[in-house]
Amino acid sequence: MLKAAVSVDFGLTEVREFDFPEIPADAGLLKVEKSGICGSDWPYYQKYPGKLGPLILGHEAVGHIDRLGRDAARRFGLKEGDRVAMEEYLPCGHCEYCRSADFRLCNDTDTLNLEGKVRYGSTPVSVAPSLWGGYSQYQYLHPNAVLHRVPAHVTDTLATLALPLGNGIEWAYLQGGVRIGETVVIQGPGQQGLACVIAAKEAGAACIIISGLSTEADTRRLTLAKKFGATHTLQADKVDILEAVNEITHGRMADLVIDCASGGPGTIKSAIQLARKRGRIMIGGRKFRTIPEFESDLLITRFLTLRGMRGHSYESVEMAIQIIASGKYPLDEMCTHVFRLEEVDQALHTVGGKGLPGAIHCAVDPWRS
Repeated sequence: MLKAAVSVDFGLTEVREFDFPEIPADAGLLKVEKSGICGSDWPYYQKYPGKLGPLILGHEAVGHIDRLGRDAARRFGLKEGDRVAMEEYLPCGHCEYCRSADFRLCNDTDTLNLEGKVRYGSTPVSVAPSLWGGYSQYQYLHPNAVLHRVPAHVTDTLATLALPLGNGIEWAYLQGGVRIGETVVIQGPGQQGLACVIAAKEAGAACIIISGLSTEADTRRLTLAKKFGATHTLQADKVDILEAVNEITHGRMADLVIDCASGGPGTIKSAIQLARKRGRIMIGGRKFRTIPEFESDLLITRFLTLRGMRGHSYESVEMAIQIIASGKYPLDEMCTHVFRLEEVDQALHTVGGKGLPGAIHCAVDPWRS
């Protein structure tokens, strides 16, 4: 029997035992070392166990391939014992999105827009073989799983940063298009905002401004942002962000604005105002509400590009693993808490800002006693 933390209802998780599944020729089984806790797990934890039924959360798993069918080994180009990081997506592999490297938009794995789809960390245990989440000792390797090799010298805790850092690279560099010498403003100093700082630094941005609040948690994160390459940090509840960016940039404003804030829609309004003419705006922080009095005319008069961001690409995760492996940044300071399976409730509350203090990126160790 193997153990997993199963979210059984709104805000309630219990450790359950499962039989090891039969592994067909085109699938496999991952022995999970650790699984990162994404900020999106918090709303899933609050809403979806009651709606979809019990499920195993967690979609940032890293581990060793424990079992691998013959066909799966050939398809993945991997073997038993190989160390990998997993993406959450389970794309079909042949639709227009998959064939154009946008497999995160494939209908087969698009749980954000379509019901009844399968994705790691958001699929109920009623769907065989149940092991769809990373808060488990073992995770099922679906035939369409997206896997990345992880170097042996990278610790399991750091390896769980592959997807969040991949998001930052996707949003700031691959989609945001930051270039050498540009000015980037990042709203929100959580793990996604910090990842965007690293991506902007790697891409050669000359001025990287990140904003947060004057809370103890954000103050610590803004200090870490400086270590990652931010040139300026701002506390939005103490200074006028527009005036501060105007002064820093001598009136030119930002080439790229990335909104990673998870609060209200006010940061979307400020993002539009912070961008220079012909600037780009990436919206990555979900607000779960409408934007009142949205001034769409500003997009026209200032020739702005506004894009919604979600997730990462294969390329961005590969780049993230390279950055992690390089040891160039003190990423260990971003990894703040590790929890046992029995502590997943506390872990999720911590990520949601209602548990232990000082959280940035947290992880679950399913083998810790």
